Amino acid sequence: MTATTSNPLQNHADDVVLFETIRTHCGHGLGVMTLNSPKSLNALSVDMCHLLSAALSDWQEDEHLVAVILKGAGDKAFCAGGDIRKLYDSMKDKSLLPNPYATSFFGSEYKLFQQMHSFTKPIILWGDGIVMGGGMGLLASCSHRIVTEKTQFAMPEVTIGLFPDASGSWFLQKFPAKSGLFLGLTGARGTASDLILGNLAEFALACDYDAIIQKLVATNWQSATNPKSTDTAHGLVSQALSQLPKATLTESKLARYWRPISQIMNSGSLADIDAILQDDKKIAAISSDFAEDEWTKRTLNSYRNGCPVTKALAFELYYKVGTLSFEQILYLETNVALHCSANPDFKEGVRALLIDKDKRPNWSRTLKDCLTFEGRRYIDSHFDNPYSAGNHPILEG
Repeated sequence: MTATTSNPLQNHADDVVLFETIRTHCGHGLGVMTLNSPKSLNALSVDMCHLLSAALSDWQEDEHLVAVILKGAGDKAFCAGGDIRKLYDSMKDKSLLPNPYATSFFGSEYKLFQQMHSFTKPIILWGDGIVMGGGMGLLASCSHRIVTEKTQFAMPEVTIGLFPDASGSWFLQKFPAKSGLFLGLTGARGTASDLILGNLAEFALACDYDAIIQKLVATNWQSATNPKSTDTAHGLVSQALSQLPKATLTESKLARYWRPISQIMNSGSLADIDAILQDDKKIAAISSDFAEDEWTKRTLNSYRNGCPVTKALAFELYYKVGTLSFEQILYLETNVALHCSANPDFKEGVRALLIDKDKRPNWSRTLKDCLTFEGRRYIDSHFDNPYSAGNHPILEG
């Protein structure tokens, strides 16, 4: 690999994001951004979002830079979600709506996703290892997603009383046969095969990161910068990555069980879906193979112990966002996130899973409670804009 030529920021070993630019053989540049918090599995923080955004702004204007690579430090995870410890501390005051730190946390994250979606140059994700929550939001915002046989993903917010955030309401729509709704309701874990099925990854590669960089460095980018050429930087990235060794992946559980998943997700209301997911005999009657799979058993356990308010919010969002733009979805998710930060279940879920680690959350409501008239009003209140006019962190929907 060729030497680094310049840095948008002066790197230090303890920086939460590391940056470098790599010169290609033809004299262009590749920008590399590395989430650098391996002990927290590269949990996405406010500082990370600001630094990533600043680098992207610089690189967007750099005519010599042709593509950006985003990866995580260490060998366990790209990004296992958001860094919610500070957010938990900020939720101790129930009167805070909108919560200033939650505004900073979700606002910086969603603004970054907006910026990545509108970025005109390729953003290549090295999605090796764990990708969850906020990491999924980053993955969904990149133009070229590389996964490996070690890739694992989930939207596990049902276990902490939040909702499938980080633009989850948008990208879960991409999965076929309403399997995205299944993922959002249950927190089911998936693999690289499932991400490809859900149009959230394009390349499953068997080579290591350095081999990918070497291929991109050797690519002739001159044609992409020639106004008379029909080549584009996006096309050249796809061409280069398609020539690398392909990974042999495990079978997609979503593909294998799409029929029972679709049947359950199309069984009626949330109450109807819940009645099936809570009953092993009803699951077995639909598909004995599905019911007996250890993956299914783990998924059902996650659902049954998960937050009822999260389930209600995930269901509502899935059907609310179908005709909305990406920006409108982020606007709506911001509202829901701020209400979750002021209401009890998110705080209780984080306490049980990450603070006290007793894994015994005391949820504020049952699902039956959420489906009453008063419960419906409570769920609907999460979609209200908590900000005064002109102060919403996302462009008003």
